[in-house]
Amino acid sequence: MASGTLADDIRLKLGTLSPAERKVARVLLAAYPAAGFETVATIAERAAVSAPTVLRFVARLGYNGFPEFQAALRAELDQRNASPLSLYEETEDMDGDDSAAGLMARSSRLFTTAVAQTLAETPPHDVERAITLLCDPKRRITLVGGRFTHLLAQYLGLHLMQLRGDVHILPERDVERAAALARFGRRDVLVVFDYRRYENDKPALAQLAQGQGGKVVVFTDAWLSPVSAHAEVVLPSQVTTPSPYDSLVPTLAVIETVVAGLITALGDEAHRHMQHTEDVARRVGLV
Repeated sequence: MASGTLADDIRLKLGTLSPAERKVARVLLAAYPAAGFETVATIAERAAVSAPTVLRFVARLGYNGFPEFQAALRAELDQRNASPLSLYEETEDMDGDDSAAGLMARSSRLFTTAVAQTLAETPPHDVERAITLLCDPKRRITLVGGRFTHLLAQYLGLHLMQLRGDVHILPERDVERAAALARFGRRDVLVVFDYRRYENDKPALAQLAQGQGGKVVVFTDAWLSPVSAHAEVVLPSQVTTPSPYDSLVPTLAVIETVVAGLITALGDEAHRHMQHTEDVARRVGLV
C-alpha cells in the first residue's frame, strides 16, 4: 500500500525545517524526482547551502545517509513505472491462500483499506475546488482517460451530462480530437485520468489546456502523473489490488464522492436538467 511519495513527505515536513533545509527541499521539489539523483555537492550548490545541510535535511526525512535516500527514491520510481507484467511476476512469488475464500478475504482487506486511505488522504479543499469547477455553468467540461481509465472518464462524464450541459468526452479520431483541442480557452476544464505507466500525450494535453487559460483536474495514483504539474486540482488514489492490475475501486469512490457534491452544489438546476433530459429521451424513445 503506497502511503505517499517522498515529495509528499518533504512537503509535510517543510514547516519543521530550518531556513537552509527548506532551500534544499525547494530545490528537490522543483525538479522532482530527477533532482534527488544529483550528488550532494550539486544539490548544495543549487540550494546555495553547504553539503552538511543537505545531509541534515536527508536525516530529517528519516534516512541514514544520502545513499539510503536515493535508494528509497529508486524504489519509488520502480513502483511508479511498474507494469501489469512486472506486477504479475511479483505476485507469482507470493505465498497465500489461493482458495476462493482466501481470495475474498484478501480482496476485502485490500479494497477496504485502499478506499479508506484514499478518502482519508484526499484534501477536502481539492474536492471542493473540483466540485466548483465542474458545476460552473460558464465552463465547458472535457474528459479524457487512458487504456483502462477511459472507462472512468466516461463514467464521470455520463453523470455530468445528466446534471449539466456542455460536457464532452475528448474524441478518439485525430481530426475530431484536434478540432476539440483547438477550441480550448479560458472557460474550459480538462479532466484527465492518468495512472502508471503514464501516457505521453496526457501532459501535453494538460499543458495545452493550461496554456490556453483553462483549468485541469487530474485523477491519478499515489505516485502522481506528470499531468499534476499542470493541474489546479490533483485527486490521487491508492491502487492496491489482489491482481497484477491497478485497482480503480478507490478512484471510483472519489468520483462518486465528487458526484454527490455536484448534486448538492447544483441543487434545483441539476434536477431541472435531469428532468429535461428524461423528457427528451422519452420523446425519441430512448427510455
